[in-house]
Amino acid sequence: MSLSGGCQCGAVRFRAESAGSASICHCRMCQKASGGFFGPFAHVEGLVWTRGQPKHFRSSNLVRRGFCEACGTPLTFEADGGTPSLSIGAFDDPSALAPALQMGEADKLPYADGLAALPGIPSSDRERAATHFARVVSYQHPDHDTETWPSQA
Repeated sequence: MSLSGGCQCGAVRFRAESAGSASICHCRMCQKASGGFFGPFAHVEGLVWTRGQPKHFRSSNLVRRGFCEACGTPLTFEADGGTPSLSIGAFDDPSALAPALQMGEADKLPYADGLAALPGIPSSDRERAATHFARVVSYQHPDHDTETWPSQA
């Protein structure tokens, strides 16, 4: 099974032969690196960068993190001496990589467990929301490989 993905702007693309375990990490470094409530990652084997290369930031003495220099998309978690892990959201089909483990739970945000119970947009606001989203023109790279992709930056 081959898995592909890349950054939001399309400047960096990858392909992996297979994915292993997927997890989320609640540690403060993963929160800041992902810009989210946790960092979602999947171990991969046979990683090949098919367009561009990530830039790196050494977030600790044991880990560096890869990101797209052009758009800032978080791409990798690379522990020294280990196989790289890729951000689950960077895959073209992130639904294929369900996390099976949580880590860094000491830093888990107190409301994280309740996120799934949050209400959706009230029915009274749905038409306004639909109108807003209908006006959005995405400059994001599509969720598949392309020969070229124009930069919108």
